[in-house]
Amino acid sequence: MTQRWKNRPEGSNWGDFGADDQIGRMNLVTPEIRRRAAGEIREGIAFLLSLPLDYPGSNKLTPYRFPPQFHHAKRGKGHNYNYELSDVCGCFDDVICDDAVTLYTQYSTQWDALGHVGQMFDADGDGTPEKVFYNGYRGGVEIVGPDDGEGPHGASALGIENLARSCVQGRGVLVDLERHYGRERKLVGYDELMQALDSQAATVETGDFLCLHTGFAELVLSMNKDPDGEVLANSCAVLDGRDERLQRWIDESGLVAICADNFAVEAYPAREGKGDHFPGLPLHNLCLFKLGIHLGELWNFAELARWLRANGRSHFFLTAPPLNLPGSVGSPLTPIGTV
Repeated sequence: MTQRWKNRPEGSNWGDFGADDQIGRMNLVTPEIRRRAAGEIREGIAFLLSLPLDYPGSNKLTPYRFPPQFHHAKRGKGHNYNYELSDVCGCFDDVICDDAVTLYTQYSTQWDALGHVGQMFDADGDGTPEKVFYNGYRGGVEIVGPDDGEGPHGASALGIENLARSCVQGRGVLVDLERHYGRERKLVGYDELMQALDSQAATVETGDFLCLHTGFAELVLSMNKDPDGEVLANSCAVLDGRDERLQRWIDESGLVAICADNFAVEAYPAREGKGDHFPGLPLHNLCLFKLGIHLGELWNFAELARWLRANGRSHFFLTAPPLNLPGSVGSPLTPIGTV
């Protein structure tokens, strides 16, 4: 075990789960927590919580992320797709289809790995800020990109495979913000979130996954892969990442992840911060950088939300593993909610 920092950020939990920890608050999902969560399965009905992975469509919302692109390997005179095995042996009558795909790991329904967002921070106490991520792992050392020199590139620490190995299951708490605030643009701080929870008689306990339904994913789907950025930027409820009471509640609640149906969980751009320097993504900074709380974005809670609303419930069993893809700082996934 190696402590990689002399200074840890104010309000962080670096080192609390061990000097080499790479899964943060997912450590709180114990076998007992999973058994409690499984008690939410009463009807055996399951809901798909993922958008089709070719949504939102184009790169209008995310200029540096693109839809999936399919590829097919050459085989013989053609490709290994609708390939007749009779070309290998005249006695075979099989037809084979294989494909490959280029995926931007955070284009559609996704998990952010803890290596996704860091901060310029003086972790070693020498007076000079450096690129630092959760628990003191360093940009250019463990999280290495093409601009950092020769490879291998990627995240040798804090990659998404660590979340995959934690076997992501637990109790989801769905806050139906669309029910309370409609699809008007609404900054949701501590007071608004507590009002929504109280009106649903919902509780958030240690080890829970906070899930936010705002209607954003349904709006994206209605645009048929031609998203209107201006409409989306001015629609639906979104967390106010600058709200200090909300930040404190996220820390004290014991939740292990926040999963939302919108683009970034929090409002982006955020409200102006204090001082000369501040995070542009304050909740990403709090959750990924300081506390090791994973963030899920562009999930699709619409059908589950309607069922929970009709049945007077807010809690469900969530299964949501990412791809076990070593070195990646994010991952598409196909989460399932079971009631």
